[in-house]
Amino acid sequence: MSAARPAPDAGPEGTDRGGVRAALAGLTTRGRSFLAAGVAAGACAYALGQTDLLRVGLLLAVLPLLCVAVLYRTRYRVAASRRLHPGRVPAGSEARVHLRIDNVSRMPTGLLMLQDHVPYVLGPRPRFVLDRVEAGGRREVSYRVRSDLRGRYPLGPLQLRLSDPFGMCELSRSFSAFDLLTVVPRTEPLPAVRLAGEASGHGEGRRRTLALAGDDDIIPRAYRHGDDLRRVHWRSTAKYGELMVRREEQPQRARCTVLLDTRRVAYEGGGPDSAFEWAVSGAASALVHLLEHGYATRLLTDTGTSVPGEGADGFAGSGHSGQESAESAGLMLDTLAVVDHSDGAGMSRASEALRGGNEGLLIAFLGDLDAEQATLAAGMRRRAGSAVAFVLDSGTWVTGGAVPGPLEERLRGLREAGWTALPVRPGDSLGDLWRQAGQEHSRSAASGETHGYSGGWS
Repeated sequence: MSAARPAPDAGPEGTDRGGVRAALAGLTTRGRSFLAAGVAAGACAYALGQTDLLRVGLLLAVLPLLCVAVLYRTRYRVAASRRLHPGRVPAGSEARVHLRIDNVSRMPTGLLMLQDHVPYVLGPRPRFVLDRVEAGGRREVSYRVRSDLRGRYPLGPLQLRLSDPFGMCELSRSFSAFDLLTVVPRTEPLPAVRLAGEASGHGEGRRRTLALAGDDDIIPRAYRHGDDLRRVHWRSTAKYGELMVRREEQPQRARCTVLLDTRRVAYEGGGPDSAFEWAVSGAASALVHLLEHGYATRLLTDTGTSVPGEGADGFAGSGHSGQESAESAGLMLDTLAVVDHSDGAGMSRASEALRGGNEGLLIAFLGDLDAEQATLAAGMRRRAGSAVAFVLDSGTWVTGGAVPGPLEERLRGLREAGWTALPVRPGDSLGDLWRQAGQEHSRSAASGETHGYSGGWS
């Protein structure tokens, strides 16, 4: 939920800027018709010598001009605020926008018409009519927005139209404040499966003692998102000029890297039901699931970039509190909300971003792979304790045909390199594939083909 923002612009008091010319330009079709009819009636009365017709013409012409003068001379101020609930919403779900109008002047307002500017993908522009707002009073209205496309969308500015009781004149003023609605990828709850190993995600095994005695023996490190503020070492913070935390006891956390292939050449088609959107949604579901189970998780794309603010080992999982994982998941979902295709043709940068040591669990969502990229992806397996790949053949998502032979060859190459590789077809559920990956890994571990990942996948 975003905080309400009062708009600094006043209501009709701003009409002084445009002057009388701007006020006359606000005449409605009805007002212009009355004015034209009055002029025509006056001309006919003069030509025919009809005094009564002249009075009618004067009445018709003066009424819209009088309405313009009343609106122009009116002095009252209104303020507006907007509140989103929630400020971050999954694609396909609705969010409610609350608008509040406050009359901060000493006199009641006339007829007010509100229109909030929203992108077309969120629906039609909402319009409201407020008959009268007393001095110091307020009115609240709300509307719903919904988008099937993830992204970050601006809401506002709010436009206020003032009208006289006869509908002869309308003056429009826009407020300056706006808010951002973040539409994140849809996430799917995943089943609790486990890869071979002893420790759970948070690391219930041994702890490494980095400092055993005295304040001088403490080895500090830079603060990372999710660290307990009670572990801040203030002496080191003052020395280095940035937040430092103590490392006396550091839990042996299981680590996981979620790799998302965003190459434009790896996907065909577009829209909310495309292969690329399935991959983005799958990566989001995996990240949320792993963070909830205590994994130190990081997001990596084929360009080698990750989430801003991410630590060296990724974002810390929930541990004993769900607040940390919720905040970390929110930052990652915000990143995935605006992720787009990359123009690169290879994944060499992602391979370089993976450290040479044990990366723990590696979850990859891959698009179309040629022979070179399949070989490169197979080489990433050596940098992880355990690896699972969900490979999408975007051609089948466009044509709806069967999985072609080249994809089976790519899957075979990944499996020979030690990956648990699964094809993704249109309509497949990540939850079912997630369970299947756990079963295949369990069979490999039972047959002695496991590559020694000592962490659990819960």
